[in-house]
Amino acid sequence: MTVTAPRWLVVVNVLLGTLTVSLNNSSLNPALPAFMSAFDIGPLLATWIVAAFMVSMGMTMPLTSFLSQRLGRKRLYLCGVALFIGGSLLGALANSIALVIAARVVQGIASGLMIPLSLAIIFSVYAKGERGRVIGLWGAAVMLAPALGPLCGSLLLEWFSWRSLFLMNVPIGVLALLLGIGVLPSGEAAERKPFDLAGYLLIAAGIGLLMIAVGRLRHAQALSDPLNLGMLLAAILCLVAFVQLELRRAAPLLNLRIFALRGYRLSVIIAVVQSVGMFECLVLLPLLIQLVLGYSAIWTGLVLLATAVFASLFGHVGGKWLDRHGPRGVVSCGLLLTGGATLALGLLGAQASIGLVFVLMMVRGAGLGLSYMPATTAGLNSLPEALVIQGAAMNNISRRLVASLAIVIASLWLEFRLAAEVGNGAHQAGALTAISEVFIATGILILLALPCAWRFPGLACDEPEEALLKAIKHP
Repeated sequence: MTVTAPRWLVVVNVLLGTLTVSLNNSSLNPALPAFMSAFDIGPLLATWIVAAFMVSMGMTMPLTSFLSQRLGRKRLYLCGVALFIGGSLLGALANSIALVIAARVVQGIASGLMIPLSLAIIFSVYAKGERGRVIGLWGAAVMLAPALGPLCGSLLLEWFSWRSLFLMNVPIGVLALLLGIGVLPSGEAAERKPFDLAGYLLIAAGIGLLMIAVGRLRHAQALSDPLNLGMLLAAILCLVAFVQLELRRAAPLLNLRIFALRGYRLSVIIAVVQSVGMFECLVLLPLLIQLVLGYSAIWTGLVLLATAVFASLFGHVGGKWLDRHGPRGVVSCGLLLTGGATLALGLLGAQASIGLVFVLMMVRGAGLGLSYMPATTAGLNSLPEALVIQGAAMNNISRRLVASLAIVIASLWLEFRLAAEVGNGAHQAGALTAISEVFIATGILILLALPCAWRFPGLACDEPEEALLKAIKHP
């Protein structure tokens, strides 16, 4: 594969695409009331503006490897960018909530193509010993975007209408598309393997049903709804059937046998655990700051922004450390910082200062920067290049599904504990107890992932060639 443009331009191009996706998704969160007012809809329908994106993205990711083999990575990535621009224009011109949701579905499909491909494209132009620092920069920007998104969305809503939230993607997307045509490496389409239709239908149904059911489980009463329980059961059965089918296929949609590779398997476990911690903090932190400590919502945004800034800064440091010394030390250090700070948040009293919360969350951010992307990079380094897209897709799918379930479990536990404590007349103390329990459980979970970091392969995260062959061999 020949790269005529400077490699840094490839990274810039991929960043333009992935940053647009990250900023767009998070900037729409504060806009839900604006959509409710504009289209006279209730909160349940408004949540589909976010849910439609997540579901369609999750259902598209399993297709990325197959499509890249047919079309080539460059062509498929540019198709994803063009599709995202189209979805953004559709959303900006929408005159009904149905068209807004349709636009979000189109954006989700485009994101499902772009996100797994972005890492694979960067990997294709950098050797293993150079990837840590480059992915560190990429990860730093991606970690910062979700924290800046709500701020950008709020400012655009203050100055313009909700349509600006879609329009802001268009110039960046067009720039990414034009730049990508000139700088992305022209990879050839690979061997044309048959499409695993049965496998795709099973995993698409499993992901879709699971994410829809999880979105409906907002209160404990929802667990008694037969429809919700039926969707959960059907999702689990589909995913189990998918695993069984793929392990028997000669040409599977997703090669699940790569989990036999120790480096990849351990990286996914660490990424999943850290994702659970990240998303649960998004639920717990506003409750701690506003409900228990009595500060305004602006402080929650500032704390999350400071956390993202530290995650970005230390992500770059972690990438350099990974290239020089391998994953064991840097990932272990990151898990210790993240787990320890999360435990400390669970031990805070009702009189704790906002400054202490800032410090602990910044330590959490530093730990995320040192462990999250370095672990992911090390895991993908252990794969043959032909399987990097599949590895990136399965990493993303695993993180999103498990984190979604963890948020539901944490939310239901909080509701249960808060109801019990409020019934006893101890509202603030009860809230603190419930929040502390989830923080402590999350911190322990993160620290339990430490043995995974210690067992990482060596500097380049290489495994013996026979292990690679065994991992990708089919019956």
